[in-house]
Amino acid sequence: MGIDSYQLDPHQWVKQHADYLYAYTIKRINNHELAKDLVQETFLAALERVDKFEQKSSERTWLTAILKNKIIDVYRKKSSGLLKESSGNETEQDFFQEEGHWWPDHRPVSFGIEDIDPLVSKEFNSILQKCMQKLPAMWLAVFTMKHMDDEETATICAELKVSPANFWVIIHRTKLNLRACLQKNWI
Repeated sequence: MGIDSYQLDPHQWVKQHADYLYAYTIKRINNHELAKDLVQETFLAALERVDKFEQKSSERTWLTAILKNKIIDVYRKKSSGLLKESSGNETEQDFFQEEGHWWPDHRPVSFGIEDIDPLVSKEFNSILQKCMQKLPAMWLAVFTMKHMDDEETATICAELKVSPANFWVIIHRTKLNLRACLQKNWI
């Protein structure tokens, strides 16, 4: 069957795409109920826009794009007004001395994940997810879009309404906090 004669089959979406879309969502949201809701909302939105499917991508890619926009909406809602939030997170002064050198307690150390052992990797990913959930909503959104979704900086700034300078501050602080959390809980 050629692309010109391709027809969407909404009756097969759950069977063919639900598990993939759920896995995609849970990595970015880490909330099982919300992930299920977003996948359902994606299917509903796709049904409403079935006539707008232009066959420029696969059905799964099209559904994932719809889902991605729904996830970004969640990020926006969570981060709205929370940009200055930093409760429970460490500041740069906690990591660096005045002259810019690392404090001895916060010097980077090897995480020991250079050897790819599936059990170690699974445990590390679990700890990483827990550390990510401790981040303020805006930091989590920026970090996830940049490092999990490989979004361009300009796209992230536009979607989340942050300046490029603020974006880089958020990325820097997020990495410092994730490093501290991982060093505390992994090593």
